[in-house]
Order: sequence, then structure tokens, then C-alpha cells
Amino acid sequence: MKTTTMAAPTISAAAATSHTRKPNSDSSSRFPSGMLKKLLLVFFTGFLAWAYQSALAPPPKTVGSPDGLPVTSPRIKLRDGRHLSYKEYGVPKELAKYKIVFVHGFDSVKYYAALIEDLGIYIVSFDRPGYGESDPDPNRTLKSLALDIEELADQLGLGSKFYVFVQDQWTLRVAHYLPWLTYWWNTQKLFPSLTIIAHSPLVLSRQDRELIPKFTAGREAVQGQVRQQGEYESLHRDLNIGFGTWEFDPVEIENPFPNNEGSIHVWNGDEDLLVPVTLQRYVVQQLPWIRYHELKGAGHMFPYADGISDAILKTLLLGTK
Repeated sequence: MKTTTMAAPTISAAAATSHTRKPNSDSSSRFPSGMLKKLLLVFFTGFLAWAYQSALAPPPKTVGSPDGLPVTSPRIKLRDGRHLSYKEYGVPKELAKYKIVFVHGFDSVKYYAALIEDLGIYIVSFDRPGYGESDPDPNRTLKSLALDIEELADQLGLGSKFYVFVQDQWTLRVAHYLPWLTYWWNTQKLFPSLTIIAHSPLVLSRQDRELIPKFTAGREAVQGQVRQQGEYESLHRDLNIGFGTWEFDPVEIENPFPNNEGSIHVWNGDEDLLVPVTLQRYVVQQLPWIRYHELKGAGHMFPYADGISDAILKTLLLGTK
């Protein structure tokens, strides 16, 4: 019987390995999970740093320092060391029949004050904190502005009786709910910012557009002073204070003149797109001692219409209608 012997094929270790190892063709292209988490953390941290810097307002430009903005009008020094810039109009206060402290509105300065020459009126207008040449007040509130007015009147010797003429104030949701975002919101380019800051015609009524030439006449020389210390300390802080949380409820104010030794007047145009007439109507319904004057067909700039400023001052000072 013949026996046939067959030899088993010889397989090298390298060949065996190549046949038994699982395919791993994508192992070199897969990103290590630990490295990916670190990169995402670095990216997120960088984004937060960028967002913080974007929301952070730059420091204001100083007024009166050797390398700062020039002082071109008189200033008083206030209780906390700040300076308040002012300008006087009309007859000398010693001879005046009526003395008025004029409080300019949003995005304005002390130079825009109305005046009647023939009533013996003295007017002092001042730059509110952060505007023009008045130092910013990082702790500014509605009450602190009232104290500034009181101190200005005391230092200028206006006496125990004077009138206060306030130009305007208004609203914004970002300033109320997220005041720390106000600077970023009004300087970023991704979303629409406040139209009044951008001088958009969308906030102007028909009458406002007609009054633009009067509103802008003679302003070129001083317009640069309005925001010269930076928009945050002037415009944005105005928004945060005006539409943040107040220290009081305005509809719970008691009549400051119960014996008719003075009076509060409010004028509003019924086509004002900046200060809604419905808001004023509600306030005067809650505070019936306010003397309310609603002007039909008038917008926000109605004081610049012919004869309106004179009529307002005569009503305020002489009691005429």
C-alpha cells in the first residue's frame, strides 16, 4: 500500500497578520475625541471673550484734561467732583422776572434753548452728564439729575423759585431688559439698532419732516459736541436710565404744588412717533393735577413750529392759553 504524504503550505507571520487583521482604513483620518473637545473649549472661550469685549463700552473721552477735549463754556463743580457745563441766555439773572433751567433732550446739548426776548427771561441751559462738556456720571439716575439741577440753581444763585423746562425723553426694550447690551446693540451691524440714534427718517412725522430745516439751522458749529465724549456716556446711558428700573412709579407721584404755588405742564403732539400720545394720555389720567396740552397734527419737533415756543413759555410763565 502506497502512502502519499502532502506537505502543508507554509504561511509567514506577515501574511497571517495581513489576513486576520480587521480593516482600519479610516483610523488615520478620524479626529481624536479628546483633541476635538479641547478645540471646542478654546473656540467657545474665545467667543465669550469677543462677546464681552464687544459689549464693553470704551472709556469716555475726558474734558478739560491736558490731552483731553477743550472747555469752551463755564462749568461748576458738583458735590461728587464732577463738572457741569452751562450757558446763560437772556437778561441778567439779577434783573430777570422769570428764571428758567432748560434741560435738553436726547442727543442734544445746552445750546438748543428757546427764548423770548421781551418777557425779561433768564435761561440757563446745561449739558447733562456725558453730553457736551459735562463730565459723565457712572452712577447717574433720575434722582441724581434732579440733584444736579438743584445744585446748579444754588451755585448760580437762582433763588427759591425758578422754572424747569424739559425737552423730551423715550423707550427701548433692550435698554430695559438687557442694559448691559445697549452699547453692543447700538454699535453692531447684524441687527437694526435704534432708529433715533441713526437719525432715521422713519421716526419723523409729516410735521417733523417739514421742520427739519429749522431744527438743523445753525447747529453745524456745535453738533460735534453732542457725542464728543462717546455715545455710551451720552446716548446709551440715557436709554439705560430712562427705560431701566426707576426708583419710583411715575403714576404714584403726589402733586408737588397742593396749594397752587406752582404747576406742571405737559405738551405732546398727537402724531409724535417717538413719544406715543397714548402714553401721555394714560399718565395724565392717573395724575389729573398735570395740565396737559395735546397738539393736533403735531409731531416730536413741534416746538420749532412758528409761534409754538413763545406760546409754551407764555403759558408756563403768564398762565395764558
